[in-house]
Amino acid sequence: MSIARPFWWDRDERGPALGLLVLLMGLLLGQTAFNVLFNQETGEFTSALAARDPARFWSAIGRFVWLLAMAVPIYACYYFVRDTLALRWRRWLTAQFLDRYLAHRAYYHLNAEGALDNPDQRIADDIHAFTGQSLYFSMIVLGAGIQMVAFAGVLWGIAPVLIYVLVGYAVVSTLFTTRLFGRHLIPLNFTQLQREADFRFGLVRLREHAESVALHDGEARERQGLWARFLAAFDNMRRVLRWQLGLNLFQYGHSFLTLVLPSVVVAADVLEGRLEVGRAVQAAGAFGAILSALTLIVEHFEGLSRFSAGIERLHAFRNTLDQPSDQQGIRTAAASELSVQGLSVWTPGREQCLLRDLTFQVQPGQGLLISGASGSGKSSLLRVLAGLWTEGEGRVLRPAGAEMLFLPQQPYLPLGTLREQLLYPQPERGVSDAELQDWLARVQLGDLPERVGGWSAVRDWGKQLSIGEQQRLAFVRALLRRPRYLLLDEATSALDADNEQRLYALLAPLSITPVSVSHHPALTVFHRHQLTLTGAGAWRWAPL
Repeated sequence: MSIARPFWWDRDERGPALGLLVLLMGLLLGQTAFNVLFNQETGEFTSALAARDPARFWSAIGRFVWLLAMAVPIYACYYFVRDTLALRWRRWLTAQFLDRYLAHRAYYHLNAEGALDNPDQRIADDIHAFTGQSLYFSMIVLGAGIQMVAFAGVLWGIAPVLIYVLVGYAVVSTLFTTRLFGRHLIPLNFTQLQREADFRFGLVRLREHAESVALHDGEARERQGLWARFLAAFDNMRRVLRWQLGLNLFQYGHSFLTLVLPSVVVAADVLEGRLEVGRAVQAAGAFGAILSALTLIVEHFEGLSRFSAGIERLHAFRNTLDQPSDQQGIRTAAASELSVQGLSVWTPGREQCLLRDLTFQVQPGQGLLISGASGSGKSSLLRVLAGLWTEGEGRVLRPAGAEMLFLPQQPYLPLGTLREQLLYPQPERGVSDAELQDWLARVQLGDLPERVGGWSAVRDWGKQLSIGEQQRLAFVRALLRRPRYLLLDEATSALDADNEQRLYALLAPLSITPVSVSHHPALTVFHRHQLTLTGAGAWRWAPL
């Protein structure tokens, strides 16, 4: 309910959603009314056949055909309205989860900490299943209640004893199903959703890193990993199927028994002439309708178990996104200049201290070069300065928002046009083609628009461009944004010395202060200070 309730109280969605819901309930009432009338006319023409009364038979058939003509649009509109409402609900709920997932960089922290498996699958698939199945089962429950009331009068008027029989039968079968199958199928279906998502994630990861795998001849290792994920899903599904087999055996035995049970109960009255055959058919139909309503859990338990597993995954996702961080960590505050005070940086889980009691200040125009052995914490320090990493103690003072920009070694190239690559993440900015062309020419990419088919060309840029071209394109993106501080994590590592120095020379005229991780001595000329990380949390500060 905590996931479903906000949609129905949302100011923008409440009116249309409640309107569709009322319409859906009206269509459901119409369906039930026609079911009662169909049952009545079926009994009528059956009795007419038994009595060999042609006029009565054809009159009943005529009424049945008219009822059918009126009922078909109601049945068709019911499913259209239900699925339309589910679609609107999915749109709203997806927007809510996306907002929370992207807020406060939750997507980054969840990925870094591994706190939750496959959040993408929960947004794409679990929300879809939740909204559709919620309406499906809600309407089934509501329809069952309406159906039970509508047919109870019919059944009571024909054979009251059947009501007592079906109530006892429904209670016993429902308790048996939930107690025996529920405690096994619900957790198994939860695990199945997780393992299917893990297998799909492995396939997506292989596609994204296809070139690296091919260059390493890693096909055998990748197949081994994918096969292990698939077998995990396969083995769990076998357990699911074994329990579903038992459930299906019980369900089919239960459903077939209901076909004969009402006839057995009223057989004496029919055989002794106290009850017409058509009335017995009506009683059997009413009995089946009420029993279906009372044994809703039994008939739909397989779907309900999967639905319950999906709800649990959404609840866990929402609770993880809403859970406030109880860890103080590194504090960040807005300031006009970049500085750190008493900074200590730890690896996630606090297994190792990367930096201890670091204090420095980088004034505008006085760049900082960070060096040190691999694993000494250089990239981690940049992520702390960027506000991504908070594991540790101390304080970081930094310009807010777009006044600081981070460039990683592997640039991010989103889906979109060439223009959108250069202006990401604000492609709507009014920058002329001539200005974009000028900046590309300055980084030796002047021929790129013509080579790829123009500014509106859409390509798989990670495959279209070399790593060096990607780094230069990302550098132009940074130059166009003109941050006060630019954090570069070996962001020019794929370039030759001339191109690297050409890029760095473009920063000072734009009043961009670099804070760079690099092993290239030639870059010292573009920085005023050097921070050397010597390992085990130690560091050394020196002017250049």
